[in-house]
Amino acid sequence: MLKAADIMTTDVATIRSSATVAEAVKLMQARGWHALIVERRYDQDAYGIITEADIVYKVIAFGKNPAKVRVYEIMSKPCIVVNPELGVEYVARLFAEYHLLRAPVIQGELMGIISLVDIMNKSKSLELPRVVILEQEIQDAIKKARTVCSQTSPRSEQCAAAWDVVDELQAELAHQEAKRIDKTAFEEYCEEFPEAMEGRVYDAWCSG
Repeated sequence: MLKAADIMTTDVATIRSSATVAEAVKLMQARGWHALIVERRYDQDAYGIITEADIVYKVIAFGKNPAKVRVYEIMSKPCIVVNPELGVEYVARLFAEYHLLRAPVIQGELMGIISLVDIMNKSKSLELPRVVILEQEIQDAIKKARTVCSQTSPRSEQCAAAWDVVDELQAELAHQEAKRIDKTAFEEYCEEFPEAMEGRVYDAWCSG
């Protein structure tokens, strides 16, 4: 699964909270940035963020002079941050829940920034949804499990371990689709090879 670190933009700038909005605008225009991360005042302080929308909605719309408004007056702080190890799907859910357009990626220190554009342009999820990927992974895992079991024995630990992988994938798919599993692939296999249940830790498998 793609992580935030895989699609984030590392070209990110910071600005002091005491800087003027005019300075922020100049910095944004120089590099084509849509947002700036506001520096922490001390190590335990939270990061902030100032965006183009903040400038337009809170300064320009009210006819204020950007040279006289300070960044700390219009920034968002503390801002929601993203862990670089967070899966892209979960980043998208975070953005949806809090109506975010972008957020800094932080793990101890600022590593980059991630935006809706990054998610759309760099994520494979639009081309191949997670459920489709899972379905393919399940079919591959089932094929592998049957091969392992035929090469060893339906009672073998290797066979049981291979079906454990299938079970985990099917459980994840059920979670993604919010559906209940009526019959697992392993239970179907047990109908063909009842002895397979002997290799599993759980006595209840295939008993129904």
